[in-house]
Amino acid sequence: MSLPERTAVAPCEWDARLAAVFADPSLLRLVYQPIVDLQRGTIAGYETLARFSTPDGRPSSETPDRWFAAADATGRGAELEAIVVRQALAVLPTLPADCFLTVNVSPHLLTQRELAEPLLAVDDLAPLVLELTEHQAVGDLRPLIDLRDRLRAKGALLALDDAGSGYSGLQQMTQFRPQLIKLDRALVTGVDGDEVKLALVEMLGEFGGRIDAWLLAEGIETWGELQAFLRLRVPLGQGWLLGRPGPPWVQLEPAVRDRLRRQAAQALLTEHVAGLAEPVLIVEDGVAPDGAVGVEVDEYGHAWYLLLPNRRGGDPPGHRRAPVSLRVPASAGLSEVAQRVAARPEETRFDPIVCVDAHGAALGIVRVERLLVQLAAAHAG
Repeated sequence: MSLPERTAVAPCEWDARLAAVFADPSLLRLVYQPIVDLQRGTIAGYETLARFSTPDGRPSSETPDRWFAAADATGRGAELEAIVVRQALAVLPTLPADCFLTVNVSPHLLTQRELAEPLLAVDDLAPLVLELTEHQAVGDLRPLIDLRDRLRAKGALLALDDAGSGYSGLQQMTQFRPQLIKLDRALVTGVDGDEVKLALVEMLGEFGGRIDAWLLAEGIETWGELQAFLRLRVPLGQGWLLGRPGPPWVQLEPAVRDRLRRQAAQALLTEHVAGLAEPVLIVEDGVAPDGAVGVEVDEYGHAWYLLLPNRRGGDPPGHRRAPVSLRVPASAGLSEVAQRVAARPEETRFDPIVCVDAHGAALGIVRVERLLVQLAAAHAG
């Protein structure tokens, strides 16, 4: 196997760097990023992430994925991943109660002796989760499935990364039957404004339920994305919004925890319009980001104008300014709001609805298409 072209370091230099790590495994250290129970606002687990240093103690300028690609290209990929596995196993007894720990392994390397033996040598692997991080073709799946069964018998669970990224990912879900399904980052980014992504996440959630697996949304960076996953009842989330990688065992920031719990409680109101509300994007200078809906408010937080993206053919890029045509309390029922939407003039019928608190201050916006989808789902149920 040749070294990937994206790796700028010459192969001979990689040989020296890898040799230094194998001679001194402390040059590879682990950091831990929290995985959050989105409904309860608590930490459910941690993902181990590798960080490399040079012999003089400086952080490596090469990203971890390049280190692992270089080791794999030189035939020592399983040996390098084994260092990560051993360090993860060493900290496993210190893991907080009711938490799991995920560690990344490559499916095509897992059955190699260097990587399999440290795992098989442990009598009780719970609560370790082995995360299959690649979709590289594995010629004969039987040895891998046999090893999976042996590791599960010791208490290990299985996670599958990048779900929804392609047909190969769907094949792996059916073959390996993971307990955790990690959504591909392409599905997570901007999910709150993309009905196709929302529908695909919903489909994967239903599939996961049928095979007794939980969805984990990785790479959450905005409160809008988080709100979308709360509405879809995705149980687990991870990303810089919730917590960055750090030493064991970093906790949720109180402000993040409290806001998450408030939004989770709001999302439970599925029969109320509050459960569909997206966070308000307050606009003060009359300019909103491309594709986003902005809201202009007065000194009391009351919404008076919407900045709506131009979507009609022939319209120039940007936004149009429109008066708010419908405000509803957070406790309003979906059917009631739908009736009020239908009664609006045709030119404003599909403008977003502004959800307000008891004092009339804007809490969020509700897109008419989300309202219709929710009503259709409730009717189908």
